[in-house]
Amino acid sequence: MTYVVIENCIKCKYMDCVEVCPVDCFYEGENMLVIHPDECIDCGVCEPECPAEAIKPDTERGLEKWLQLNLDMARSWPNVTVKRDALPEAKAFDGKPGKFDAYFSAEPGKGD
Repeated sequence: MTYVVIENCIKCKYMDCVEVCPVDCFYEGENMLVIHPDECIDCGVCEPECPAEAIKPDTERGLEKWLQLNLDMARSWPNVTVKRDALPEAKAFDGKPGKFDAYFSAEPGKGD
């Protein structure tokens, strides 16, 4: 089992999760984060830290797309271990449906 970052992270990118991860398995895109599933140790400390509730265990139904996206993006995005501010539009986009199709960016973020 691993944890995955899902759609609600898009255009929010709260980084509270990054700060608590004991194995530094978060990777940063332009407008969201992902978890490298091969590096995640399933400790679960990141899930309650996410204000957007955008981190879920991969045992929940219907997350196959997100597990694959996390794996694919973690392979090309830079590792991030230091918390920074959320995106300026985070509060406005938190909970907004349909963010993947409208706003997902495969561009890498800054990383550390």
